Order: sequence, then structure tokens, then C-alpha cells
Amino acid sequence: MKLLRTTILTISLLAFLSVPALAQTKIATVDLRKLFDGYWKTKQAQTLLNEDQTRFTGDAKGQREDLKKSGDEYQKLLEQANDQALSTEQRDKYKQAAADKLKQLQEAKTALDQFDRQAQITISEKSQRMHDSILSDIKAAVAAQAKAAGYSLVMDAAGETANATTAVVYSSGENDLTDAVLKRLNAGRTDSTTAAPVVTSPSSLLGTNTPGVNLH
Repeated sequence: MKLLRTTILTISLLAFLSVPALAQTKIATVDLRKLFDGYWKTKQAQTLLNEDQTRFTGDAKGQREDLKKSGDEYQKLLEQANDQALSTEQRDKYKQAAADKLKQLQEAKTALDQFDRQAQITISEKSQRMHDSILSDIKAAVAAQAKAAGYSLVMDAAGETANATTAVVYSSGENDLTDAVLKRLNAGRTDSTTAAPVVTSPSSLLGTNTPGVNLH
């Protein structure tokens, strides 16, 4: 009997300790994708990235047009170098000019390739910095909203596992803080951006959007 009472007391104590701890864990949810897309700084950053991409694309287009023009000039020099109607001296002159032009073409092509690579690196690094800054703002806003409402844990309702399945299997939506957090994030909006390409999920950073830029 004494052993039985001791066992019951131990079980009761464990239950007493466990239930309050579980009750204190108030869980809320947010849709991180919606927060990311709806935050004004995301739209502003996307616009800036698109402007950079447009500028780089324009510069590269100019270099390609110059490269094509030089290629046409090279072909013309080759034709003149092989023109049997010309003297040997003239053909040799054109051969040398063609060789010089070919060297210029190769150097220009190398420069263009380097420009393309550096442009993508620059865009990618800038996109990563902006993404990290925006995500930091979102986390801070979620934390502030959760603390104010007395929640100790917030889960991303839009998150996915490594198996591409939803991390949150079920939520009634009663404790969803998305709208409140989004309102908090956009309360201090200081830009004049009203429209920008819509981005999707923060989990797919550095995809392609316009052309080749996406904050996610």
C-alpha cells in the first residue's frame, strides 16, 4: 500500500509539473510568404534589383553589338585577304589586319564574359543582403507581436519540410498573427513605391524574375 501511494504521488507530481509547462507554451502562426511579399521594403528592394539588372543588360547589349560589328569587319578583312584580284602585297596587308582584328575580337569576348559573370555576382550579393535585412525586420516584428500577445512560440504556416510537405499540418487560424505583423511592418513605410514585381517565397532565394533577379 505504501508503495502504491508513493507511485501515485510520483505520477501526480509529474503531471503537475508537465501540464503547467505545456499550458504556458502558447503557439501562434504566421504566413512568412505573405509577410515577405506584403512588406513594402520587399517591393522597394525588388524594384532596385530590377533597375540594376536592366542597366547591366543594357551595357552587355551594347558590348555585344560592338562585338558583332567587329566580327563583320573581321569577315570582310578575311574576304579581302583571299581576294585573288588583289596583289600579294595587298592580300598580306589584309591578312595582318584580319589577324589584329581577330585578337581584338577575342579580347572583347573575354571582357564581355567577365562583365556578365561580375554582373551576376553583384546582383546576387546585393539580393542576398537585401533578403537578409528584410527577413531580419520580419523576425523582429513577429517577435514583438508575439511577446505583446503572450505567445512563446511562432511557427511559419507556409513553411515546408525537406520532403516538400507543409511543416504545419493543421492550424485553426485563430492564433494567426500575419495581418497584425504585416500592419506593424508597414506602419513606418517611408517610400513612394506603389507597384513592383510580385515575388513569392523566401525559401527560394535567388531564382529568376526580371530577368534573372528575385529576392527569394
